[in-house]
Amino acid sequence: MPDSDSERRPAGELEASVLAALWAGREPMSAAQVRTALPQSLARTTVATLLARLHDKGAVKREEGVRGFVYSPVEDAHGLTARRMHRELNQDGDRSMALARFVERLSPDDEAELRRLLGEDER
Repeated sequence: MPDSDSERRPAGELEASVLAALWAGREPMSAAQVRTALPQSLARTTVATLLARLHDKGAVKREEGVRGFVYSPVEDAHGLTARRMHRELNQDGDRSMALARFVERLSPDDEAELRRLLGEDER
């Protein structure tokens, strides 16, 4: 009998694949179009469920298409990362401590980049 745990994909891998397909698309895509663009073979219902979850999370928007919904990403990959970072900060009871821990773990290059970006905001 196959070991189902070893066959499981890492959490978020399928959502990341769906987002990558949407980012590569030039216009909103139906679930069928997304399914075709994915590197892995997934059931139609799985793709539809992933798109619905991404919509519920605010990562994609949907609108009425000719035959059902079409989907498009709300932000690019970098914007989505920033959104996740904000969500994590908003969930922490001590925002200042969370930011402090984040800054403590920055590489020197990342710290310099953050300082540069903050300096630009002051201008």
